[in-house]
Amino acid sequence: MRKHLKKGGGEYLRTTISDIANMAKVSKSTVSRFLNGGYVSAATAKKIQTAITETKFEPNSFAQSLKQKKTNFIGVIIPRLDSYTMTKMLMGIDERLKELGFQMLVANTDQVQEREIENIYAFSRQKVAGIILMATNITEEHNEAFEYAGIPTLVIGQESTNYHSIIHADYEAGYDLGKFIYKNGHRKILFLGVSEQDEAVGLKRKRGFMDALKDSGPHSVKALEADFSMERARIETDKALRVGIPDIIVCSTDNMALGAMKAIQEKNFTIPADLSVAGFGGYRISEMVHPGLTTVSFHYFDVGLNAAFSIVSLIEGKSVQKKMVSGYEIIRRESVAAIKSSN
Repeated sequence: MRKHLKKGGGEYLRTTISDIANMAKVSKSTVSRFLNGGYVSAATAKKIQTAITETKFEPNSFAQSLKQKKTNFIGVIIPRLDSYTMTKMLMGIDERLKELGFQMLVANTDQVQEREIENIYAFSRQKVAGIILMATNITEEHNEAFEYAGIPTLVIGQESTNYHSIIHADYEAGYDLGKFIYKNGHRKILFLGVSEQDEAVGLKRKRGFMDALKDSGPHSVKALEADFSMERARIETDKALRVGIPDIIVCSTDNMALGAMKAIQEKNFTIPADLSVAGFGGYRISEMVHPGLTTVSFHYFDVGLNAAFSIVSLIEGKSVQKKMVSGYEIIRRESVAAIKSSN
């Protein structure tokens, strides 16, 4: 009856609808109708449920929900897999969706915008109940794809006039970190950021930081651009240190800050005795490295929880706040020194 299937060199038993039908002494179509919520008599339902319980049968819920032309799946589109922030948000989304009776399908785009668009259409064809997009940018192509999909949509990380969104307080976090840096005596500053095409991380964090410096007093600041990778940050920091040594290097992400720290240590400079380093993100590894990294910690897991609750609320036709802003805090560690300034 049950099929023997190979998996990792071993064998396991998979119960099929035919097995359930034989055990309950009903037709396969009756079992299928029961699984899809159709009418069967109370006596027949009891026999089928007994067989399911005894065999621990798990129906293919994805295929089953497609047949019903509705699913309990939420499509989640992310720009990269090798990211602490993505992992924490996905953990929050997954935990809350399970509580609410939904499941998560994840599509990784490797930071290729065309793949974001493709996955919106793909999820639409798969009849997901809703889509969560962790966006770096929202274009007209995104708008067209979402309009075609015609299903509840939530954007994380970028503010949108068309869709519900959860954003990080990037400008405010940048401003507060700028004030913190200035208060601790740093006047010669290097800011290592990313492309301003990323409105949240590339533009708002930088703008908030620069505005704080302007509001604080005399200073000199140089801004360089890298990408989100540790290696590129290491290379750009190495080049900058050949020209001069700032009081501090502030990076748009913790990942970039770790790359900067690597370049500093490769030149035999000491952090924070020779220069300080700070970042944004609050990655777990930031407290494990030596010296510990001073960072702006965003509440990524809570964002995931909120995103899952909000998308399900939209699916159920409930009222959801159009724009939600996540919290943050500055965590001071050993990588930033308090220095005396003549200004």
